[in-house]
Amino acid sequence: MNAAPAPPHEHWPLASVLVVDDEPGMRNFLEKSLAPRVGHVRAAGSAEDAEALLARHRFDLVVLDISLPGKSGLVLLKELRAQGNACEVVLITAFADLDMAIEALRAGAGDLLLKPFRVTQVLSSIQQGLERARLKRENWVLKRALERRTPPADGLVGSSIVVRGLQAALRRVAAVDSTVLLTGESGTGKELAALALHALSDHAAAPFVPVNCASLSPAVLESELFGEGGAAPRDGLFVYAQGGTLFLDDIAELPLPLQGTLLRALDTRRIRPVGTEQEVPVDVRIVAATNRPLLPEVEAGRFRNDLYYRLQVVEITLPPLRAHKEDIPELVAHFIGTLAPRLGVEPIEVTPEEMAFLGQHDWPGNVRELRNLIERSLIVGALNVSALYQGLQRRAARAAEPAPALDGPTDLHTLEKRHILAVVDSVQGDKTRAAQLLGISRRTLERRFAEWAE
Repeated sequence: MNAAPAPPHEHWPLASVLVVDDEPGMRNFLEKSLAPRVGHVRAAGSAEDAEALLARHRFDLVVLDISLPGKSGLVLLKELRAQGNACEVVLITAFADLDMAIEALRAGAGDLLLKPFRVTQVLSSIQQGLERARLKRENWVLKRALERRTPPADGLVGSSIVVRGLQAALRRVAAVDSTVLLTGESGTGKELAALALHALSDHAAAPFVPVNCASLSPAVLESELFGEGGAAPRDGLFVYAQGGTLFLDDIAELPLPLQGTLLRALDTRRIRPVGTEQEVPVDVRIVAATNRPLLPEVEAGRFRNDLYYRLQVVEITLPPLRAHKEDIPELVAHFIGTLAPRLGVEPIEVTPEEMAFLGQHDWPGNVRELRNLIERSLIVGALNVSALYQGLQRRAARAAEPAPALDGPTDLHTLEKRHILAVVDSVQGDKTRAAQLLGISRRTLERRFAEWAE
């Protein structure tokens, strides 16, 4: 396990520095001088070792000896620049002339120091390099802020027929105040669609208040939604959303008693805070979302039939990413453009070959999975598709296997139970992890086990 980086000296930024020198004494000297100042220092004795570290870690600055065994430092610098790596580089050498200095600066070095140098000299050069790196990040962020195009009015990125149809549906529905039910798999952007509905409506200046019905216990959720009376009265989210939109995510997880309370609030447009008889009028648009079909829940008695039809005045289904893969390049560009400034890193380049590879993946986690991939890739400095490649290999192997013969009952509930038990068994009984893999909440999983035990 790597040790936590040391806090930097005053006036030194917390940074990551790579020292590349084939002389152990010089590496040790630079490591000891820099570690207490910048917080994190790694060292390599050759260009090849440095390349391995650069492939796995992001460095703010590289102190690079020109004369190395094998590939020279100057060649490594030119290769880094050709690959788009713009980290600051301070070159050091025992032998230098004017031609070499010119070549080093043309290759992209920030400074060139001649050995032997004083401690103050190398520390000053490195500090100036880190300051240049900081200014470049700030300038890039400011430039992006000035150049960034206004996002689509509905907030959804993509120009495919599927997304354009979704955008048109959201615009139509935004013009009325009807309750909306958003359906679709996890990660398809249901909250983003709810935000789009709100932004396009006449109530855009009023609050948009989201709440996840699966994240809170029934007692806490009731107080959160409707507020509390008594000695310490507290407003609920209905009141906070007054005049705007209340977004109820994972509505399928709403407990049955609260379903009746919500239905009454929708019908009467009045709420009753917990512990009081007083009714409070509310003017709130409800947008609900679920990643599971509600009709089977209604048929199983877990969701009220009348509430289902009250919520389903308008139903909009968000498509999975596999249904509009042609939007992947636009989504990738969008995520790079929005996440890189937020992370304080430079954007990555995605080659046509890499983009084509992204199109082969089925994206079970949908747009959220793609966003997380781009975020991880920005952090490491290059597109990280190893996990996707392994997934493609596993799917190809499964496709090559003969379909197993079906033994015993094949009704939907039995197959669901078998699948859930198999997933729980595959993670050694860890129900939290199993729920994540199944795309349901931990509470829903516990409810299934309780039903089977009856």
